[in-house]
Amino acid sequence: MEKQALPLTDEQMREFIINGYITLNTDFPASFHEKIYNHLDDMFEHTGNLGNNVLPLIPEIQEVFDHPIIHGAMQGVLGENYIMHPHRYCHFNPQGGGGQNFHKDSYEGDEQVRHHKCRWTMAFYYPQDVPQERGPTAVLPASQYYETSESAHEQPDTPLCGEAGTVTIVHYDLWHRATANTSDQKRYMLKFLFSRLEEPSEPNWNSENTEWQSVEGKEDSEHPDIHETHWDWYYGKQNEVTNGVSSKEVESLLESLEDDDEKIRLDAVYRLGRVGEDAVSYLKKALYGSSESIRNYAGHALSLTGEPAVSTLIEALQHNDDSIRACAAYALGDMGKSAKEAVSVLIDAANDESPMVRRHVIEGIGIIGKGGCGSKYVEQAVSTLDEALNDEHYWIRYNATRSLGQFGTYAEPAMENLKSQLDDENRYVRFNAAFALKQIDTEESREILYNHLFATRWCALTTRDTPY
Repeated sequence: MEKQALPLTDEQMREFIINGYITLNTDFPASFHEKIYNHLDDMFEHTGNLGNNVLPLIPEIQEVFDHPIIHGAMQGVLGENYIMHPHRYCHFNPQGGGGQNFHKDSYEGDEQVRHHKCRWTMAFYYPQDVPQERGPTAVLPASQYYETSESAHEQPDTPLCGEAGTVTIVHYDLWHRATANTSDQKRYMLKFLFSRLEEPSEPNWNSENTEWQSVEGKEDSEHPDIHETHWDWYYGKQNEVTNGVSSKEVESLLESLEDDDEKIRLDAVYRLGRVGEDAVSYLKKALYGSSESIRNYAGHALSLTGEPAVSTLIEALQHNDDSIRACAAYALGDMGKSAKEAVSVLIDAANDESPMVRRHVIEGIGIIGKGGCGSKYVEQAVSTLDEALNDEHYWIRYNATRSLGQFGTYAEPAMENLKSQLDDENRYVRFNAAFALKQIDTEESREILYNHLFATRWCALTTRDTPY
C-alpha cells in the first residue's frame, strides 16, 4: 500500500535549503511516544544500546517515519524515491550529562565525502518532551556548506527543543551536537539516516513558484548564489549562466578562492559556476595547480558549470596526478545527468589505480544512473559496477552495491555477485546488496533475498531470559 504524504511548501523548502534543517511534529497521541520511551528504558536496562537493531526491537518507530507529515517532508528534500539507511542509533543523554562539541557525522560504510547537494539526511526523533534544560540536540543553522569550524561557529547555537513526537530532518552535513542535560530526567534521541536514490527532475513538494525567492519576512540569505543553485537543482534545472562577466571579474573570483574567509571562497565557487563556458579555461588552470584546496574549489565550480565543463573534466581524468583525477571523477559524478557524455570515460576509469578515483567513479555512475547512461552504456555500466563488488576496499564495494540498486532491474546481470555480498565483512555493504536485489525484483532475486532474510532474521523478543 502506498504511503500517504503531506508535501512541504515552497517556504519550508526555502528554509531547508538555507538553514539545513526543518522541524516537524507528528499527531500521534502522547501514549504512543510514551510506549517507545518505555521500550528504550527496557533496552538500556536489559541489553544496553542495540544501535542498528533498535528498529527491529521497537518496530513502532517505523510508524513515526511513515507518518504523512514526515514522509512528505522526506520526499521534499530527498525525492520521491528515498531509502532508510541501516545505520540508526539511540542517543542517550542522562540526568546531569555533559554536552558535545559541534561536529559533522561521518558517512556510515563510506569514506568521508561531503555533498552540498542534499543526497543524505538525518532525522532526529524525540519520544519525550525536550525543553532546553533536558539536553536537546543543537545545530548551527546554515552550516551544512561549511567545512571549517570557524565559519560554522559564526552561526547561532540553536537548540532543537520540542515535545514528544518532534522530528527534525537535517541535511547530513549540518554541524550539530548534544547539549548538556541539566535536568533530573534522562533524554533519548533516535537518529536515523536516509539517502536519495535519484537526482531530481522536478519538485517533490507543493510547488507554486519555480523561481528562487527570499524567505518571506526575512532578510536576504547570506549566500544567494548557493541557495538559488540548490533550488534550481531541485527543479532539475541546468545552472543558469550570468552573462557579460569579464575576464577581469573571473580572475578576481579565482583570487577569492584563496581568501582566508571560507564564506568568500564559497561565494566565489558558486559565482564561477554561473559564469559558464567563459570561466572553464581559467578553472582548468586552477584544477591543475599545486594547491589541493584550490583544486577542489575549481572542481566544484566546474561541476556547477555543467555540460560546458565536461570535456575539460574528461581530460583531467587522464592526468598523471591521482588527486587531479579524483577531483575530476568527483566533479563529473556530482553533475549527474549533465555528465552523460562522460559515461564511457568514467567506465574506463573504474579500474584506476587510485582507490579514491575508483570510489568517485563508482558513486558517480550511480548518480548519473540508468537514464544518464542510456541504452548505449547501461550494460557496460552495470558490468563495471559488478566488477567493483570485488574491490579490496569495503567503501568501494559499498558504493558499487548502492549504485547497482540505483540501476534497478538493469542490474540483473550482477545478481550472483550481489548474492555473495550478502556475506560481506561490512554490514552496510550487506544491506546495499540486499537492497539491490530488491530493486532487481525478479523471481530469482526475490528468492535469493527471502532465503537470506529468513536465515538471518533477528528476533527482537528473544533474550537470555526468554530464549524460547
